[in-house]
Amino acid sequence: MDTLWVFGYGSLIWDPGFAVSEQEIARLEGFHRSFCMWSIHHRGTQEDPGLVLALDAAETFCDGVAFRAAEPEAALEYLRERELVSSAYLEEWHDITLRDGRRVSAVCYVINRDHVQYCGDLTLERQAQVIASAVGGRGPNTEYLFNTAKHINDLGLPDADLDWLYDRVKTLTGG
Repeated sequence: MDTLWVFGYGSLIWDPGFAVSEQEIARLEGFHRSFCMWSIHHRGTQEDPGLVLALDAAETFCDGVAFRAAEPEAALEYLRERELVSSAYLEEWHDITLRDGRRVSAVCYVINRDHVQYCGDLTLERQAQVIASAVGGRGPNTEYLFNTAKHINDLGLPDADLDWLYDRVKTLTGG
């Protein structure tokens, strides 16, 4: 594999975990960023699941960051270990549009709606309640939300749901 582009829409934006040779703001059509996946490993447990973001199919788009991996094979191996831990994500290749106009094919981690961890019908209030209290192997669910919201805002990528969740979870946690 000569080139690997990875589409980041959540924690990959602030913690890709692999060597990056180029990064660019990018848009993926046909999906939106959503807290629609129960986290039973990284941001919650089996007994007290948290929530993490996933790409969920929708008639809209998701703005994020495209990363070109410096070492494609090593990056893909790392991503598979990180993202496919419970099989709730599907590894799919989609064309994305980079802010500079280029179109590239990128690996994207999309929620499997048939998986037991899919929870796309939660209200924003319920999401906030879960995120405010869950903790998993990679730390508090709040940290995941706050880091993601901060980085997306710093990049100038509007996301009204993330902004609402950020404010609500800050209120719930007294932050």
